[in-house]
Order: sequence, then structure tokens, then C-alpha cells
Amino acid sequence: MEITEKREGESNNSSKDLSNNDNINNDLTDSDGNNTSKEAEERRARDLKAGLHPLKLKFVFWYTRRTPGVRTQTAYEDNIKKIVDFSTVEGFWVCYCHLARPSTLPSPTDLHLFKEGIRPLWEDSANCNGGKWIIRFKKVVSGRFWEDLVLALVGDQLDYRENVCGAVLSIRFNEDILSVWNRNASDHQAVMALRDSIKRHLKLPHSYVMEYKPHDASLRDNSSYRNTWLRG
Repeated sequence: MEITEKREGESNNSSKDLSNNDNINNDLTDSDGNNTSKEAEERRARDLKAGLHPLKLKFVFWYTRRTPGVRTQTAYEDNIKKIVDFSTVEGFWVCYCHLARPSTLPSPTDLHLFKEGIRPLWEDSANCNGGKWIIRFKKVVSGRFWEDLVLALVGDQLDYRENVCGAVLSIRFNEDILSVWNRNASDHQAVMALRDSIKRHLKLPHSYVMEYKPHDASLRDNSSYRNTWLRG
């Protein structure tokens, strides 16, 4: 399913290009190949009946305003706030167009977009054996790359998408950082294919370096972005 880009200020009525409705109706399996839950199927049927365009998966936006100097896991979990969830193209644009632009967010702040049922925590069962690709950006360009990444994730465009958990935009003092989280850090083929897919969808210039870090390493050194293991 592909969602074409809509920049800020466009009307919500300029809806997105999607896979055709026959594909939407027939594709009632989740990313793992299993039948979706009855609740998800009923939700999809309601959305179609209402003339909406269901996404393959439901997503959740989360927000974290980090407390300077406090690095305990409990403090981090307490600071994670769910903003909104959505399961249709129309619902996505309503949410996204009302979110603050990255350039207006304070530092340090994290904005998370994850598949429903996965919390943006290293310890979450979907994340604990995984890791993340990391890209550092100058603040003047991070918003554009974040939007492209969000569209690729919501539109189910990334390779090995069943291995993708979500994405994070981290607002920091001197730079902004994008990261894409995956389920299995030991699956080298999937990890490298995800890297290539991110580069392709973001049209990432060759001057940018991507770094990878498993979440168990982050747990050991209590750091998201220091001491990365792999570059590509």
C-alpha cells in the first residue's frame, strides 16, 4: 500500500494514492502471515463501509519529553505518553497534520511511531531481541526526512516490513536523530536489507552514515545512540 506525500497546508480531501480496494479487501492477513484478529477484521469492514481507506496495520504515535539528568528506566517509562492511534489513511492525515513540526519541539524530546501493541521500549517483547538503525541529521533537514520515513512506514513500503517495529525522531540540542527499530538484531540479511530500504525511500545522500545498535547493548550502557556497533 502506498501513501503519496501531502505537505502541510494541503486539504484533507486530497486523499492518498493507495493499492486498489480489491487488494485491501483481500489482504486480511497481518505482517506475520497469520489471520488478523476478529476485532481488526471488524474494524476494517467498518472503515470500508464508511468509505475510508484501511491501512494494513494500526499505528500509534507516542511522545517523550526527557527529564535532563534522570536516566532510570522507570523515569523513562513514566515520561512516555500516547498521543493518538489510527488505522486508516484519513485517520493518519488528521493526526499527522495536527502534530507539532519537528522544528518546534523542545530538546530533548522523542516522537515515536510504532505498530499497535509495541511500546517504544527496549524491553518490550517485540523489541528486546532487536535493534535500530540510526541516522543523524542537521536540524534544518530532519523534518523532511522524518516525514518521508513516516510515510514509508505507514504505507508498508519498507523491505522486511514484518521485522520493523517502528521509528523514532529524537530532538537533541545540536542535531536530530532518526532511528528505525527492528525485531531481530541477529538476522543480518534482514538488518542490511532494512538499511538499504531506508536509504532508498529517504533518498539518503551518500554523505550520511547509518549506524546500527542492538537494544541489548543499549540496555547494558543505558544509551540509545552511543557506542554503535555497525556502520553502513
